[in-house]
Amino acid sequence: MSRIRKHVERLHPYAPGEQPKVRGLIKLNTNENPYPPSPKVLAATQQAVDGRLRLYPNPTAQGLRARLAKLHGVGVENVIVGNGSDELLALATRAFVEPENDCVQYFTPSYSLYPVLTDIHNARRNEVPLPADFSLPSVKELRASKQWDFKAALTFVTTPNAPSGRGYATADLDVLCRAQKGVVILDEAYVDFAPKNAMEIASQHGHVLVSRTFSKAYSLCFQRIGYFVGPAKLIEALDKIRDSYNVNGLGQVAAEATLKQLSYYRANFRKIIQLREWTTEKLAGFGFQTLPSATNFILTKPPRFAARTWLKKLREKKILVRWFSDVRVKDYLRITIGSEREMAALLKAVKRILKD
Repeated sequence: MSRIRKHVERLHPYAPGEQPKVRGLIKLNTNENPYPPSPKVLAATQQAVDGRLRLYPNPTAQGLRARLAKLHGVGVENVIVGNGSDELLALATRAFVEPENDCVQYFTPSYSLYPVLTDIHNARRNEVPLPADFSLPSVKELRASKQWDFKAALTFVTTPNAPSGRGYATADLDVLCRAQKGVVILDEAYVDFAPKNAMEIASQHGHVLVSRTFSKAYSLCFQRIGYFVGPAKLIEALDKIRDSYNVNGLGQVAAEATLKQLSYYRANFRKIIQLREWTTEKLAGFGFQTLPSATNFILTKPPRFAARTWLKKLREKKILVRWFSDVRVKDYLRITIGSEREMAALLKAVKRILKD
C-alpha cells in the first residue's frame, strides 16, 4: 500500500533551467543578472559571516521589510519577505485557495511554477491562452471567450510576461484586477527592466498583491529573497502560515545593503536594456525574429533550423539558452541578456552555425 497521497504521486515537479556541471559554458538560460552585486553589498555580506551564524535571524525580516516599505511608500504591515518569491507564491496558494474546490487561474504561456503549485495544493487549474502576440486580453475579450473565471479564488498574472517578455500597461492590469473577485497576484519578477510597473495597484485594491524578487535585477539568486506588497489583511494571512525564520540572515543583510545601493543597480538595468536592444538588432541581421521585450531576456524565432536544433548547436559552441516544448513557444529560443562579452560570443556562435 502506498503511503503517498494519490495526487502527489501524479505530480510533475517544476523543471528549472540547466545548471551546468562543467566549466567554460556561457550561461544564457536562467535569466540571471550578468553583473555582480555591488561591492558594498558583498562587503556587508562578508562582514556578517561572524559569530551571528550561531543565532537565528530576525524571524520576520523586520529591518528589510521596513526598508522595502519606505521604498514603496507603504506600511511595514503591507510587506512580507520570503525565501524567494516562489515561497510566497506557494503560501498564497495555501492561504487563498480551498483544495479540490477552488480554482487557480493564469494565462499560458507564463511561469511554469503556477501549475505545479496548483497541483501540489490539489486545486483546479484554469489555464487561459494568451493571444498569438502574447498581449494582455481586455476584460471584454475575456468575457466573450467564456474561458476566463472572474470568480477564481487566485489569479496569477506574470507582468512582464515570461517567457515572451511582453510588457503590459498598468491601466490594463488595473482594469483586469477590478473585474476579479478573488485574489490577484501581479508577478513582477522582471519589472526592473520594463518602462512601467504596477506597484501602485497593490495600494488601491483590497485583493491585489504585487510580487517582486531580488534575484533577476539585484544579483541575489544565491540568497533567495523575494517579497509581496499588498493589503495588510492578505499579508497577515500569509504571515500566519509561513515557516519560522523563513529568510536566512545573510540574505536579509545582503538585501538591506542592496537597497542602499540602488544607483549601482539602476545603472546595470540601463546597460542590460541597451544590450537587449543591440542584441535584437544584430540577431535580426541573421534572420532571427525577436518579440518586443520588457525583461532581461528575449524570445526569438531562429532561422533555417528548428529552435530545438539551435539549442543543441549553441550548446556545442558552449552557449546555454532555453527551449520550451510548449506548442505556443516551441519555435522560439529564450535567451538571457548576458554581459557584453557573452552576447558577443553568442553572435559569433550564431554566425558560425549559419556558415557551417
